[in-house]
Formats: sequence, structure tokens, C-alpha cells
Amino acid sequence: MHRDGEALRFSGALVRAAVPALWRAAQPQAAGARRIDIGAVTRIDSAGLALLSALAETAARGAAIDVIGEPPGLADLRAAYRLDTALGFAS
Repeated sequence: MHRDGEALRFSGALVRAAVPALWRAAQPQAAGARRIDIGAVTRIDSAGLALLSALAETAARGAAIDVIGEPPGLADLRAAYRLDTALGFAS
């Protein structure tokens, strides 16, 4: 994970084992981000989705955030947790 301008960019697997370290690295960089780029993510589980959702909420603070990329399984996880494409709770 790294910050690139207004984007938080993730690569590799966003899975339970990686989430604690990613949270520590990403949380201080999330404020003001307008995009979360997960185009290089190879795998995601529910813990990875929770991380992204929390970061999207922190970054957006009421503003729209773009999520770029759709790793395998993301659509199913979003549907299961009733999240929209910006990883917020769907109404």
C-alpha cells in the first residue's frame, strides 16, 4: 500500500493476515484521499473488505470516493455485506 497523490494504491492479497499491518500503514495516509485503487489486488476476503470500507469512510468524510478495480470476489463480498461501489452501506 502506498499513497500516490489523492489515491491509496493497494497490491497483492488483501486478506486477514495482511490487514493489521496494512491498517497501521494506511490509516495515517487516508485523510483527503479521493480514490482507492485496488486494480493490482490479487485476492480479497471479508477482512480486506472491512479495511477498505473503513479507509473509504475515513478518507471521504462525507465526500464521494472512487474505488478503482475489482479483484476476484469483491462483487460477492460487497453484495453479502450490502456495500455500494464506494464501499459504503447501500441504502
